[in-house]
Amino acid sequence: MRLRRSELSTPASNERMIAKSASSSADLVFLDLEDSVAPNEKVGARAKAIHALKTLNWGKKTRAVRINDLETEYAYQDIISIVEEAGEYLDIIIIPKVKTARDVWWVDVLLTQIEKRLQRTKRIGLEVLIEEVEAMINVEGIARSSPRLEALIFGPGDYSASQGVDAKYIGNDLATYPGDLWHYARNKVVIAARAAGIDAIDGPYLDFKNAEGYRRECTRSKVLGIVGKWAI
Repeated sequence: MRLRRSELSTPASNERMIAKSASSSADLVFLDLEDSVAPNEKVGARAKAIHALKTLNWGKKTRAVRINDLETEYAYQDIISIVEEAGEYLDIIIIPKVKTARDVWWVDVLLTQIEKRLQRTKRIGLEVLIEEVEAMINVEGIARSSPRLEALIFGPGDYSASQGVDAKYIGNDLATYPGDLWHYARNKVVIAARAAGIDAIDGPYLDFKNAEGYRRECTRSKVLGIVGKWAI
């Protein structure tokens, strides 16, 4: 299994930040085509991601790309363009907003077709974001949906919206809720991942100025069996 102690998110539209991420100490860097990229920059960001994968020195880092939501008009072209043009430099595709096992299956089939056509022997792995309540209900099936799947990631930001939690509570330090707001969700993701023989990763801590809160959240996640956390 790959080291996933830290997974660094980098907007694929920002060449300066991409270059900095390549020289970072993160175990995994993913070039983000989704939330951090404006709609009018999606196509350009895709081209920048391809160029960066092919030309930068990434050292021993795991190189990943987060594609756009499968329900958008961008996702299929993200996969085709990046894998056909830079697949030999890519280790992982991260799929956001997965809801059911068939979402992962669809990406797996498309990747298999591309790899066969190009006669690629290196198989690209997958990580998926559990950030919808529907995904939480289906998480056990999602965890076993593809032999390519290497990790489940709990995404508290979009999951909060899906569950109807006020965004200001994402940081988990609540006077009105003394327990761990995300204990059930994280624990369910970890159990599904462990049972399927894959990793569980925690999403970012969004209260950037709260160092003590961040440490507490990392400790909670580690105790549950989560092996790494996102950084932004």
